[in-house]
Amino acid sequence: MKVGICSLGCKVNTYESEYFIQELKRHGYTISSFDDVCDVYIINTCTVTNTSDVKSRKMIHRARRKNKDACVVAVGCFIEANPNYFDSAIDICIGNGRKSELVSILDEWMVKKSPIQKREEKSTFDNMFLTNFEGRCRAFVKIQDGCENFCSYCIIPYVRGKCRSKSLNKVVEEVTALTKKGYQEIVLTGIHTGNYGVDINTNFATLLKQLLTIKGLKRLRISSIEITELTDEVLDIIKENKVIVSHLHIPLQAGSDHVLKLMGRKYDLAYFEEKLKKIREIRPDIAITTDVIVGFPEETDLDFEETLKTVSRFAFAKIHVFPYSKREGTKASKMKDIDGNTKKERARRLLLKSKELEESYASCFLSKEVEVLIEEEKDGYSIGHTEEFMKVKIKGSYERNTFVRVKLLSFHGSYSIGSEVEVCIP
Repeated sequence: MKVGICSLGCKVNTYESEYFIQELKRHGYTISSFDDVCDVYIINTCTVTNTSDVKSRKMIHRARRKNKDACVVAVGCFIEANPNYFDSAIDICIGNGRKSELVSILDEWMVKKSPIQKREEKSTFDNMFLTNFEGRCRAFVKIQDGCENFCSYCIIPYVRGKCRSKSLNKVVEEVTALTKKGYQEIVLTGIHTGNYGVDINTNFATLLKQLLTIKGLKRLRISSIEITELTDEVLDIIKENKVIVSHLHIPLQAGSDHVLKLMGRKYDLAYFEEKLKKIREIRPDIAITTDVIVGFPEETDLDFEETLKTVSRFAFAKIHVFPYSKREGTKASKMKDIDGNTKKERARRLLLKSKELEESYASCFLSKEVEVLIEEEKDGYSIGHTEEFMKVKIKGSYERNTFVRVKLLSFHGSYSIGSEVEVCIP
């Protein structure tokens, strides 16, 4: 039977969808493109914003239009956030707590051919383990699930549940297996990654130390981490181990103390700035990227102007900009919303600032040599990423999943460093 899978949203969903692929293949299913006519369609949904909800519903109905007789499976956060949602286009609804049982639930439907809903919350880490990450040079490893921060704008703690960690030995085993398979970069991911271990009597620093003993591990990347979780112990590990890449994604969310307080974030700007100073003392050229929400309820024009000044002062390498999206059930949903045009204008201005900062950061590397992990070839160029997560284009054909040392000559656009690159060491 042919199965098409659509994964929306975060890296955790990407990991989980890869697990679906692995298990479906193991049970005799054939994986096909989501755009093909398939017997089964799986949509791993997202609900972090209103736009995510729209995309989730859109993909569910696209699957049904592709094949009216197919089994359509809706999985994950959108399903969890909408407990009464069961559209006629869906045959199976699976919440986050039952994702690892997807194949057995699908097999059950194949026998009964009647609608199934599985939404029960899970108190332990879902049993997922990958031995392959098809089509990629960078493999994700999900080390943690759930969040208990309950920021005032965020629905994720309600749909992902309490913090649950994969056992330390299992993480080490999984990273070891993927490294032996030839993956040059491992990306640690979770819903609240830096809170790893809180439920199993360990911590993120201990995990990093264990992973750095793995023979053959070339690059280790942390997908996202809160500023409060970059403890002195974690920073010491980053300082001493070049296997951990020179890139950290640290969500700021607002560049105004007034808005940070409304959001229920656990730091102020002074704390954030002081921690950035410590990070840059140990890794002067590190790329620090961030998330910022604009148009949060009660965000004034002065608050937003302060955010523009703050992101410039903090010298981020790139900003992921999100207009505030009201999520029912959160504290912020009861606050007075800001009109859509104001949100759009603020998002536009912050995106322009992000491009300016990205170009400024990239310009620091012009005429310098960097190592690029080759990931694809397109239009006569080999394309890959540096450890700082700068995208680089190299003229010519180079073997995928290998490192090439290059000199950066120019910067063009938001996602590429140079279309003309001198290869120093093939």
